[in-house]
Amino acid sequence: MSIYPNTDETIVILKDLVSIPSPSGNTNEVITYVEEYLQKQGISGYRNKKGGLIVTLPGQDDSRHRMLTAHVDTLGAMVKEVKDSGRLKLDLIGGFKFNSIEGEYCKIHSSTGKVYTGTILLHQTSVHVYKDSDKLERNQDNMEIRIDEVVKNSEDVTKLGIEVGDFISFEPRVEITPSGFIKSRHLDDKASVAILLQLIKQINEQSVSLPYTTHILISNNEEIGYGGNSNISPETVEYLAVDMGAIGDGQATDEYTVSICVKDASGPYHLELRKRLIQIAQENGIDYKLDIYPYYGSDASAAIRSGHDIVHGLIGPGIDSSHAFERTHKTSIENTAKLLYHYVQSEMTR
Repeated sequence: MSIYPNTDETIVILKDLVSIPSPSGNTNEVITYVEEYLQKQGISGYRNKKGGLIVTLPGQDDSRHRMLTAHVDTLGAMVKEVKDSGRLKLDLIGGFKFNSIEGEYCKIHSSTGKVYTGTILLHQTSVHVYKDSDKLERNQDNMEIRIDEVVKNSEDVTKLGIEVGDFISFEPRVEITPSGFIKSRHLDDKASVAILLQLIKQINEQSVSLPYTTHILISNNEEIGYGGNSNISPETVEYLAVDMGAIGDGQATDEYTVSICVKDASGPYHLELRKRLIQIAQENGIDYKLDIYPYYGSDASAAIRSGHDIVHGLIGPGIDSSHAFERTHKTSIENTAKLLYHYVQSEMTR
């Protein structure tokens, strides 16, 4: 039996997670899923006031702590305006572009509790009517939601209970291919959440003795910049964010290895922690890549900006087409899980 967390089980959890709508600001349902999963393992946590979940695993040394985070909130939108036509304008939640959601199915979560389906479209979609539809900018003025209800004007929409501020979630369209790829929206960062949940389960089932008390934060506001900047105990020395590795031209990250970030838009990550992560990977035959993400921030960088005196790092599975139609491979999940398994049992940098 492998000492490492079971990848197939991780993927099952991942499919569950991405199927639960959780745009930043509306994450209660998915946090409840995480709570119930851990309770089945006999593990309890508590919610902070922002709605994130914190689990503490006791360690031999309780004077110095570690903290690991992954975020369960995702990109999404809100109803910006109910148009006279009965369609909806959107306001985006998180950093992405309108073109990445054109043609996507969505759900409108009304404040009354009812959920309606719709499709996100360019207003001038029909090529039989709009000659220059391909030239129009995909922006808030031109994009709208076509609701799957009989609505002919704004009053009809209001009668449904839909109003400004209602959350909008995007269909994940999750699929696992025979070749081992996982295709879905919201792999950022639900892939990492699934990895951490399996890690906690493995530590519990194997009765692994951790050298340091270790906190796991499942944060719920990362996509808007402040998910992991609080609830950091004064004993915390090392803070490791587990988030996606971004793939593109000039990047080393791929879909098969664990990505170790050396720098993002906030600046360099801690050099000694990076060196030790590399050492752990090399000693245990874990495939990794080093990379810089120029337009990126993490819960760890948010914690640094908020003034915490910590050693911070960032690792995660490589995700293609981040903040759009994302994809990774099970080997990237495996390598990330292996690095985390050995990291939480390693000695600190200081």
